[in-house]
Amino acid sequence: MKLTITSLSAIFLATTAFAQVTVQSCDRKVTFDAPPKAAISNDVNLTEMMLVLGLADNMVGYTGISGWKTLDETMTNGVKELPELASKYPSKEVLIGADADFYFAGWNYGMKVGGEVTPRTLEPFGIKTYELTESCIHVGEKSAASMDDMYNDLRNLGAIFEVSERADSLIDGYKTELAGFVETLPALDAAPRVFVYDSGEDVPFTAGRYAMPNALIEAAGGVNIMNDFEKSWATVGWEAVVERNPEVIVIVNYGDVTADQKRAFMMSNPAFADIDAVRNDRFVVLEYVEATPGPRNIKAVKTLAAAFRDK
Repeated sequence: MKLTITSLSAIFLATTAFAQVTVQSCDRKVTFDAPPKAAISNDVNLTEMMLVLGLADNMVGYTGISGWKTLDETMTNGVKELPELASKYPSKEVLIGADADFYFAGWNYGMKVGGEVTPRTLEPFGIKTYELTESCIHVGEKSAASMDDMYNDLRNLGAIFEVSERADSLIDGYKTELAGFVETLPALDAAPRVFVYDSGEDVPFTAGRYAMPNALIEAAGGVNIMNDFEKSWATVGWEAVVERNPEVIVIVNYGDVTADQKRAFMMSNPAFADIDAVRNDRFVVLEYVEATPGPRNIKAVKTLAAAFRDK
């Protein structure tokens, strides 16, 4: 067989087109010999991470959105060519039936510890899993949530799908945008005390030190009153909220109970009358997609930073 320069170049390109990539996914290392071609993401925020990296063509669908949330116009346009394969958490059969080769999910974002869909249960079917960094606290130790959690996921997805340059450009842009925005704001006299109200009336579901709002609040100049709560998203007693007396309450808007209804519940309950945030009607609303790890964290920090300075 006679090899020409052209054919040698083709062989060289074929053997060097994909450099093997290994990324850290929670307590595991995951190796990829080629970018996934049939990826599935779970939840609106993880799906948006895929879309902002331009990975729709590498996807065969998404899961876990319509069962809890609705898509805004930006997301609707982004996923219009993709099917929703399950309205809530997908079963193993759904992922296998879609011939998926990659699942981007997290613990309590499409997977549960000890559940039917985990990296270990999917591996025999050729489905590699990358876990959302924020969620790693459910399977091991990690530091408190920070903006670097979201940047880390974008960086790792960039490496997995060979779009690292795009990922790095996005991350640099986000950091520059945030720094520039905060510089335009007046300095705070003190970090405001902030409580995150996700849901619940008997007991509130809130963000502890390992949940993304902890990072958003700190980046905006505040302090999460539950930053010593060794949990991600979990319930606490109302007594602790009253005792810590937040100056600002951040409401996460999603589900059947609207942000207005959550605010009305707190404003009308005599037990909360002496909370500074209630007395001064200082509520800030973040959409679910802003309060969970993803590209819209940048907008969330801006919203919070402006609200903390608006008395």
